[in-house]
Amino acid sequence: MGHDHAHHHHEVVLTKVNTAFVVGIILNLAFVVIEAIVGIVIDSLSVLSDAGHNLADVGTLALSLLAFKLMKVKSTSQYTYGYRKTSILVALFNSMLLVLTIGAIVYGSIDRIFHPQEIPGLTVSIIAGIGIVINFSTALFFLRNKEKDINVKSAYLHLLADALVSAGLVVGGIVIYYTGLYWLDSVFSLIIAAIILFGTWKLMKESLRLSLDGVPSAIHLEEIVALVQQAKGVREVHHVHIWPLSSTENAMTAHLVLEESVTCEEEAKIKHELRHLLEHQNIRHVTFETERKACENGSCSS
Repeated sequence: MGHDHAHHHHEVVLTKVNTAFVVGIILNLAFVVIEAIVGIVIDSLSVLSDAGHNLADVGTLALSLLAFKLMKVKSTSQYTYGYRKTSILVALFNSMLLVLTIGAIVYGSIDRIFHPQEIPGLTVSIIAGIGIVINFSTALFFLRNKEKDINVKSAYLHLLADALVSAGLVVGGIVIYYTGLYWLDSVFSLIIAAIILFGTWKLMKESLRLSLDGVPSAIHLEEIVALVQQAKGVREVHHVHIWPLSSTENAMTAHLVLEESVTCEEEAKIKHELRHLLEHQNIRHVTFETERKACENGSCSS
């Protein structure tokens, strides 16, 4: 019952955030188009850089939505886990593409510092102000469920950070408008590039780790081992392996050494309770191999 309740609760959360992701993608994509057009018209690198930043947000939201969708795809005889891991591979590709984008922004910004061009600072501020409204409003869509799923929380924090970047551009546009220091446009472009690099570097490291079946950063192996060892009837746990099935689902295998007094009937209860505990640690696919002297040949089937 506990397992079914947790699984149902997770499905409810995914259903609720589905609309939030779709609305977030539509709003941010519309804003990217507006920023790109205005940036080209007024020839502002900072606006174009922010457009690239927000386009990355669209990609992040789309990847998270894709991960949720792929969780429901049934497995096949060739793909026994379905297509869940596609979300990780796409995230890795997206992060590598963003690095190339950052390089282009930095190159253009450095060149523009030495050859500044006149831009309407007030227009930059207005566009950035729209960005504050869109990013903050979209973040609110994820506020309610941000503690229930790591991808939802990531989207929430990312959008809040983008609102702060837009706030910085509002200030920068006003400064340019009143001072005529047009080279500041390039400086703000470099700042935005640095912010994108900070987020992209973390994304690249995590997606590379997950693509290599590394332990997800939100899960600490030592804590999981300690949790399992605390279970009544468990003497020792070793050969523990934890890896991602997708950006939202994780799997685990472990070898349990049970107390000699544990009967074969009690083993099933221990496994059930441990699986329930691990599900709350976002590990939903668990396989245990057990060993104890109480069973014939020293082991029981898992």
